[in-house]
Amino acid sequence: MSSSTDNKSQGRVGFVSLGCPKALVDSERILTQLRTDGYEVVGNYDDADIVVVNTCGFIDSAKAESLDAIGEAIAENGKVIVTGCMGVEEGAIREEHPNVLSVSGPQQYEDVVSAVHKYVPPSKEHDPFTDLVPPQGVKLTPRHYAYLKISEGCNHKCSFCIIPSMRGKLVSRDAGDVMNEAERLAKAGVKELLVISQDTSAYGVDIKYKTAFWGGKPVKSRMLELCEALSSLGVWTRLHYVYPYPHVDEVIPLMAEGKILPYLDIPFQHGSPSVLKRMKRPAFAENTLERIKRWREICPELTIRSTFIVGFPGETEAEFQELLDWLEEAQLDRVGCFEYSPVDGAGANELADPVPDDVKKDRWNRFMEVAQRISAERLQAKVGTTQLVIIDEVSAEGAIGRSTADAPEIDGKVHIADAYDLEVGDVIEATITSANEYDLYGQAVYE
Repeated sequence: MSSSTDNKSQGRVGFVSLGCPKALVDSERILTQLRTDGYEVVGNYDDADIVVVNTCGFIDSAKAESLDAIGEAIAENGKVIVTGCMGVEEGAIREEHPNVLSVSGPQQYEDVVSAVHKYVPPSKEHDPFTDLVPPQGVKLTPRHYAYLKISEGCNHKCSFCIIPSMRGKLVSRDAGDVMNEAERLAKAGVKELLVISQDTSAYGVDIKYKTAFWGGKPVKSRMLELCEALSSLGVWTRLHYVYPYPHVDEVIPLMAEGKILPYLDIPFQHGSPSVLKRMKRPAFAENTLERIKRWREICPELTIRSTFIVGFPGETEAEFQELLDWLEEAQLDRVGCFEYSPVDGAGANELADPVPDDVKKDRWNRFMEVAQRISAERLQAKVGTTQLVIIDEVSAEGAIGRSTADAPEIDGKVHIADAYDLEVGDVIEATITSANEYDLYGQAVYE
């Protein structure tokens, strides 16, 4: 195992998984969340900053094996978190191993991840140009949604980005492997799969879209066929980090038919052709405004979210105005914006005419004013409609959920006033009664 400084900065977690296939699914959920949060999972005690032991408590021999595994982890590493079926017998565990840091029961994913964060905080700073998760972090993903990573790395050479040098070129997962994971998640209670990668629309190009097998059926390792297969699981499928290549057009009818969510997360980054050329962005030679129009004709419910950079080196006032004009015409539903900042090793650092910080801040404010107005107008148009909502939180005051237009942590919310009998993970219909710049407010529809 590598022991480089970069790896140490991530926080490294060792994992021992005992017991039945259900426990294995729990382990996979925990490991998926830890990876999403920026931790590295390592294969031995010496390289780990902390060890998680997922126990079995079905029979006495399994309990003895679990206690032995906990003891070994303490002896070899010293920092141990215990979870799983035997976790319900916290007294017995602490009686034999009083130095364990935390004990939780089966399927208590949030408690395990929270404990890891407490004892080994993730020290790697979020960088919007290199990380897949939002600045807020997805620290305690509930069990009703999960991230499904379909590839690693990237083949592009965007001038502001260093992902290819950090994570290598595109490496797509076999479609059968992806679908097996997706199926396990769905069977474990996940209601929403968020498909992520560095470039989701390039999925499979490196393995020449090879045919894999899932459930005895062939599945081509390509974006369209993967989406079709995911749609058969009966859960929400949400696509992130999609570049607007021409073949993305093929996926829009699946959204119109209700097979996958009518949602695209496309990192457009700018609206000026000359800035995009300096950014070395792929797939933007196409007339994206015309394509957005066609997509909405096919699927009127389509939600498009994106991120943009203002103050890129050499950005003139005229080029910034091109971006604002583009945004006005595109009428994107959800928009984030970053002021450009140099990334060590990125080619953009060598570009002339850096934009002064005060100008970048001014442009960010002007951009967000336009984006917020557009968002408010588009949300206002939903007042009086009925929307599907997945519930994320329930309290005495009501419930908070998300519509098909809202990804967790990065988009808006739907506030439900009357939360009668609602539970986290429920998918309900809600009548929208009001809206602001980012959120919707409504009432659950009861039969």
